[in-house]
Amino acid sequence: MLKDEVKKIIDNLPDNASLEDIQYTLYVQMKIKEGLDDLDKGNIISHDEVEKRLEKWLKQ
Repeated sequence: MLKDEVKKIIDNLPDNASLEDIQYTLYVQMKIKEGLDDLDKGNIISHDEVEKRLEKWLKQ
């Protein structure tokens, strides 16, 4: 995350936001960005494939 992005996120939080609130918000934003990047790169598994894999793992 870029410094300016972090500043914008923090500026949008309420003035009484705790350090934990800030950390959590930054973490969630980072994970969303990572997920969207994976989606753009095609690093995804379809819902059907997840169900097939889960069924296979549960049978073991």
